Amino acid sequence: MARTNPPTIASKALPFTPEEINRLTERFPTPFYLYDEAGIRRSARQLNRSFAWAPDFRNFFAVKATPNPAILKLLAGEGMGADCSSLAELVLAEDSGLTGKDIMFTSNDTPAADYQKAAGMGAIINLDDITHIDYLERVVGLPEVICFRYNPGPARSGNSLIGQPQEAKYGLTRRQLSQAYAIAKQKGVKRFGLHAMVVSNELDSKPFIETAEMLFEIVAELSTTLGIRFEFVNLGGGLGIPYRPDEAEIDLAGLSNGIERAYRDKIAARGLDPLRIVMECGRFLTGPHGFLVAKVLHLKHTYKHYVGLDASMADLMRPGMYGAYHHLSVLGKQDQPLRQRYDVTGPLCENNDKFAIDRLLPAVEVGDTVAIHDAGAHGHAMGFNYNGLLRCAELLRRPDGEVELIRRAETLDDYFATLRF
Repeated sequence: MARTNPPTIASKALPFTPEEINRLTERFPTPFYLYDEAGIRRSARQLNRSFAWAPDFRNFFAVKATPNPAILKLLAGEGMGADCSSLAELVLAEDSGLTGKDIMFTSNDTPAADYQKAAGMGAIINLDDITHIDYLERVVGLPEVICFRYNPGPARSGNSLIGQPQEAKYGLTRRQLSQAYAIAKQKGVKRFGLHAMVVSNELDSKPFIETAEMLFEIVAELSTTLGIRFEFVNLGGGLGIPYRPDEAEIDLAGLSNGIERAYRDKIAARGLDPLRIVMECGRFLTGPHGFLVAKVLHLKHTYKHYVGLDASMADLMRPGMYGAYHHLSVLGKQDQPLRQRYDVTGPLCENNDKFAIDRLLPAVEVGDTVAIHDAGAHGHAMGFNYNGLLRCAELLRRPDGEVELIRRAETLDDYFATLRF
């Protein structure tokens, strides 16, 4: 029987060389996050260009994705605002130079202090429930402009990551939506927005176009029945990125064209323009341009073959939490054939502390450096300290190749700082 060669590795591009990372690991202990500024700016400009037709288009970057002032300032320079959902995120955006209408505050089960901060900053407040009208009025008063989040329930389908709308805790029903705008109008609110988000990390443009069509129809109906004027529609975020090497990027041009057609047919044709189009994309901008860099500490061979890293689920929880795929590159071996199936693991006392299961990789050796791709959103931000593990550093690679420390690694003093002995 003829022997077949092992398959070659499915590759994903890296913005840096193995030699560059080797030099970095001499300055910064692994694990660490490394973000590529040039890539982030490129994605921001691509999004802005795609929606240049839309009146006063703006993306409010989802701060929860990558809550670091260096990233927020970088994106502010590309015309992005901030989508915040907590007091801490509001403060972070403010300290990054974003204030007032640069900020969209979309939260749920919101404490009074968060609304007070958002109102004091002049942020656009997006309410998640009809009862929050009275709550907001009581704690800070109602602003001149207000937005409501719509949950279409069984009228729409979500996707595997976000789940079905009727099971989601977010937003108002269609009946509540009409009531909410009527109440807000009666209470003196003058300007209105409408928001919905139905899918997350989606690579098919169709659900986003359908969301736009749905919201434009609601704007047209409520404008007529309630006699109110809508200032903006927030189409949400959820634009996906190709985590797997064989996945194609979302067709951003087709997405934009589909939304433009819907705008022309459902808004402009009814004399309801200009209607501002905004979004709240996070992952699309930073996700593909962040990497978790780790070292191989151990190789273990029992019932399976294990690669043990110095990073863990505490650094990147998406694979353990969602079973999410993140591509792994063994630096310097990207072009070597795949020779062995490994589980790639971390040191947590949890068996789901795995970055990959049965992943074909080149022959791995202790001391190899691994780059985990597409970790620039919902990576470091979702980190935690279980087992007393410390959160790692974040680095930003500038377009000229220089690397800047934008968050130092935690220390034991940080970990113990809130305890009383």
